[in-house]
Amino acid sequence: MYITYLLLAATILVSVMAFNDESLKRRLMFNPYELVHYGKWYRAITHAFVHANYMHLGFNMFALWMFGLSLEKALIFKYDTKGYLYFGCLYLGGILFSTITSVARHKDHPHYFSLGASGAVMAVVFAYILMFPTAELMFLFIPFPLPAYVFGPLLLAGEYYMSKRGGTGIAHDAHFAGAIFGLIFMTIIDYHYLLDFFKQFAK
Repeated sequence: MYITYLLLAATILVSVMAFNDESLKRRLMFNPYELVHYGKWYRAITHAFVHANYMHLGFNMFALWMFGLSLEKALIFKYDTKGYLYFGCLYLGGILFSTITSVARHKDHPHYFSLGASGAVMAVVFAYILMFPTAELMFLFIPFPLPAYVFGPLLLAGEYYMSKRGGTGIAHDAHFAGAIFGLIFMTIIDYHYLLDFFKQFAK
């Protein structure tokens, strides 16, 4: 059994339950004010298991399934049972790390809420990109594949543009933080992943 499957099942189950129970969703959502001032630190994790709607859930779970399963299998193949630990730590770390910016910005804003697994999923996506820099990936709106070492920077550029434009209702800072954590985590496991990534631009 892969951790990816467990995460998919748990996230889908909790999200669907929360779709039908607004009070449950509100209790699980990330709220920096309650986290800091009332010690509700569990919100730093539970927010990743609830989503705004079925489209939000479907997009995140599709990305987790597509990148997470491949990455987890590769980590298990290379590091044996430690691969499970590495993948679990990557996902959990992505959840937590993606909240840092929001805590700093909104710790005194009681009406700020966010939810979704996007930060953790971005950690998985960019860990995959660093481990497989030459893999061919596709954007939703680009009908041809791009190597991962090009796909990654373009994805971050798109996040930056939408963040500056504003009005999307998406916590792009959490996406950036998740991506950064994925890169840092894989570099800690083996710094050669980072070196090999930059070698692609020198070819």
